[in-house]
Amino acid sequence: MERAAAFVPYAATLWLAFWVAVDLVAPTSEGSEARLVAPDTLFALAPMIVCAVMSWRATAMFAAAAVALVVWSGSGWLNDTWPQAQQWIRLIDVVLVGAAAVLIAYVRVRREQQLARVTTIAETAQRAILPSLPAGADGLRMAARYLSAAEDAVVGGDLYDCCLEGYTRVLVGDMRGKGLAAVEQAARVIRSFRQAAAAKHHLSDVASSMHAYLEPFFGSEEFATALLVECSPDSITLTSAGHPPAILISRDGAVRYLEVPAGLPLGIGDDFSETTVAWGTGDRLLLYTDGLSEARDAGGEFLQLLDACAKLGTGTIEDALAALLDEVRRHVPHGDLGDDLAVVMLEHPPAVSVVPSQASRQQPVHWSSAKLIAPSRR
Repeated sequence: MERAAAFVPYAATLWLAFWVAVDLVAPTSEGSEARLVAPDTLFALAPMIVCAVMSWRATAMFAAAAVALVVWSGSGWLNDTWPQAQQWIRLIDVVLVGAAAVLIAYVRVRREQQLARVTTIAETAQRAILPSLPAGADGLRMAARYLSAAEDAVVGGDLYDCCLEGYTRVLVGDMRGKGLAAVEQAARVIRSFRQAAAAKHHLSDVASSMHAYLEPFFGSEEFATALLVECSPDSITLTSAGHPPAILISRDGAVRYLEVPAGLPLGIGDDFSETTVAWGTGDRLLLYTDGLSEARDAGGEFLQLLDACAKLGTGTIEDALAALLDEVRRHVPHGDLGDDLAVVMLEHPPAVSVVPSQASRQQPVHWSSAKLIAPSRR
């Protein structure tokens, strides 16, 4: 849009200049000073060209220029057509088209401003509900990234959260729909996770509790997919509610999907199961929303996730997520996503994290603390 806005004024100016040149060099009719070609009405296309991308004030300037050129074209020293009724009709035509172009530009700008305000509110609400994940817990490191879609896309309901009270559990989910309604429901999904994650013994019970809490709030066509993960020093347990599978990046370079029975999304069904797999020192786990798995290139080809993740086993997990998002931007046309995406990476670190002091243990957990170290129940 910015490139178009920069080019359009020149295109409209060239349009006016071209027809002025035609008006000057066109042959005159025999026995008269009037030109055989009268391009006066074509001047009105200049404001129509710019009204699609420029402000109503800029459009009004081109409309005024078009009217002035019609007056000049009919003047006595050029065509001398003002005594004719046809020239007045041309002038009225250009005035009306120019006024319509100004009105179109004014309405468009007002709607764009309104959409920008709504989008800003939605983005602010979404940032407010998404926590800043702590750097890790005892024996676990974590990092998260959220990538917004193209500028003209509506904010979605992608979400993530973690629980470090009694258990070490992580949630990644995606609320169906877009806009403020999806953000509001995503906040409810996070609230339901926080209520259940620290209280339920089994991960499948956490999902069931979330479903029971959310079902009364969801409409007939609303639901949320989710993937729940519980981490221990030697294994990870996963429960899926219709969500894309996690990807395990082993320390030896192997990359694979962790196949989990795909339960129904939250708000639709209450049939969840658990799958436990081993993981060891140096292993990493990638959780993501469908904005990543469904990213397509110009030819409609999906991003090859396993190939992209094969490069994420080295460096810090923050660097790994940054590299993954760069890969996604290179894959999609012009770097513009069709949907928001959230990614979370968990790592079984090579060394045990530093245990916080007794004084720090007595402090309440703050989700905004990027350096928080909290104990695991294991």
